[in-house]
Amino acid sequence: MLVIRPITATDYPALMRCAEESGHGFTSLPVNEGMLRNRIAHSEASFAKEITEIGTEGYLMVAEDTETGEVAGTTGIEAAIGLDTPFYTYHLSTVVHASRRLDVHNVVKLLTFGNNYTGNSELCTLFLRPEWRKGLNGRLLSKARFLMMAEHSHRFSPTVIAEMRGVSDDEGHSPFWEWLKEHFFSIDFTHADYLTGIGAKGFIADLMPKLPIYVNLLSEEAQAVIGKVHDNTAPALRLLEQEGFTCRGYVNIFDAGPMVECEVRNIESVRHSLRCRVEIGEHSSSHDYLISNTSFENFRATVGKVAVDGERNIAIVSPAMAQALQLQQGDMVRLIGQ
Repeated sequence: MLVIRPITATDYPALMRCAEESGHGFTSLPVNEGMLRNRIAHSEASFAKEITEIGTEGYLMVAEDTETGEVAGTTGIEAAIGLDTPFYTYHLSTVVHASRRLDVHNVVKLLTFGNNYTGNSELCTLFLRPEWRKGLNGRLLSKARFLMMAEHSHRFSPTVIAEMRGVSDDEGHSPFWEWLKEHFFSIDFTHADYLTGIGAKGFIADLMPKLPIYVNLLSEEAQAVIGKVHDNTAPALRLLEQEGFTCRGYVNIFDAGPMVECEVRNIESVRHSLRCRVEIGEHSSSHDYLISNTSFENFRATVGKVAVDGERNIAIVSPAMAQALQLQQGDMVRLIGQ
């Protein structure tokens, strides 16, 4: 059984393994021991913290196999982005250049540099190791965060975003970055991506063009990938779109991958989640549910068979599931059908 739980210091080797396997373009998992250990420590402090207002808390979790103890992946939420270091994006918009006198009417697209998402919550650091990409594991890793946000909404912004990895090849070459590099930078995409991952973002403000960029001036290769995702990211994007996330024209400044967003209250798994009281016992239900306890510091979530009695507002879980979720008879859970 895979269980989502808060990361701890002992998970560092597993997190480093995820960082190494995630490949180029995965900014939130840099292959850097100091940064990864700092993220773990920051997450531990964030989970233990009582908050009165949303700040720079970061909640990082892992998916652990309860039988072997192996970590299958990682997932996280940033409570509010851009408060300690700027969070930059490009916004893709359309303008018209027209002259009635000359009978000219041109529709052109612009990329405008900015940090419009400051203060929003962000879904981040979703990575499932290749051998675990089967069954409902990916849905568990992604959607467990929505149960957390539904149950503990005071810890998160009303709007949540997700930055989707854009197009790059196995060697880390991004067509969009190649154009930026040629005209404004002199470093490779992998180096720029790494610097961002370790928090060294000063070069962005120093070198990134501040005026809008006309898209038709970019190379054809760069134009073609604006708003497109990496092949490995396509399943995650589809899942978020099913949850109600949409792109409003914002893209990543390095690889032009899309930014998607949704009001927390409008996320499908938040809207339709049930809050039930637990009965522990064997049952014969064949229905799969994504289910979590209602603790925050000791958050646990998994997916499996649950018998739900809607009339009595009862969720019957097996003893094994109750143990994995740290549940006692009569505790409350939050769950959503799969």
